[in-house]
Amino acid sequence: MNIRPLADRVLIEPTAAEETTMAGIIIPDSAKEKPLKGKVLAVGNGTKDEEMILNPGDTVLYGKYAGTEIEIEGVKYLMMRQSDVLAVVG
Repeated sequence: MNIRPLADRVLIEPTAAEETTMAGIIIPDSAKEKPLKGKVLAVGNGTKDEEMILNPGDTVLYGKYAGTEIEIEGVKYLMMRQSDVLAVVG
C-alpha cells in the first residue's frame, strides 16, 4: 500500500472491534461498537496554519463519527484531519 495523505490529514488503521457473544448469539458487524482507537499509518505535511504533530506509529483516540472510511485490498482504514484526533495514547 502506498498512500500519502495530503495537508493535515492522517491515515489510521482502527483497532479490531470487540467480538461479543451472549449465549451462543453472534453479534453481526453492523451492530458492533465502532472502535475509537487506532494506529497512525501515514501523515500529511500539515498546512501553513497547522503543523503536523502526529507521527506514523502513534496510537490515537478519535471521535465516534470522525473520518472517512476507505477500503484498500479488503482492509478498512480511516482518513481524517489531524484536528479530529482527540489524543495520543502512550
